[in-house]
Amino acid sequence: MPKLSEDEIWGFLAEPNHLARIATVDYGGMPRVVPLWFILDGDLLCFTPREPAAIWQNMLRDPRVGVSIDEDELPYRKVTLQGHIQVLYQPGRDRLWQHLYRAIASRYIAVGDANAYVDGTDDQPRALCGIDLTAPTTRMTSWRMPLPGEDPRGIWHDRYYRPGSKLAGGDVPDKRR
Repeated sequence: MPKLSEDEIWGFLAEPNHLARIATVDYGGMPRVVPLWFILDGDLLCFTPREPAAIWQNMLRDPRVGVSIDEDELPYRKVTLQGHIQVLYQPGRDRLWQHLYRAIASRYIAVGDANAYVDGTDDQPRALCGIDLTAPTTRMTSWRMPLPGEDPRGIWHDRYYRPGSKLAGGDVPDKRR
């Protein structure tokens, strides 16, 4: 299963238009996944939940999150994270980091429209949260589809091939024993 190199991961996360699908656990123990805009700020993957949002309340109660960032086009790169959020700014302190929010919005909509969006919603308090991608408690994985010339069996990890199946080619050991 092809993985992205560290440089490829950072490059992928820096590309505009990918959404971070952030998973939290609600009060009843049910998972909740919300797609959010994000940006890299140094080693931090930053995003901005609004004050009344369930995801914000969930993160206050339990800062552990899962994140999935992927693309809809070949080679279908994917990065997943498990980590702890850091609250960089509480809701209501938006003016202190509004430049970063403008940068986030500009990754998803044209700059003029992004400025109008930020200016038109600046009375809706947001938190600024981050996940330190280099923290020892952060787990990051990545993968992509095999590229032309690469072994097509690389589409899955070896553990997913049943011994003797078509793509296993008979050389995948039975790890179920």
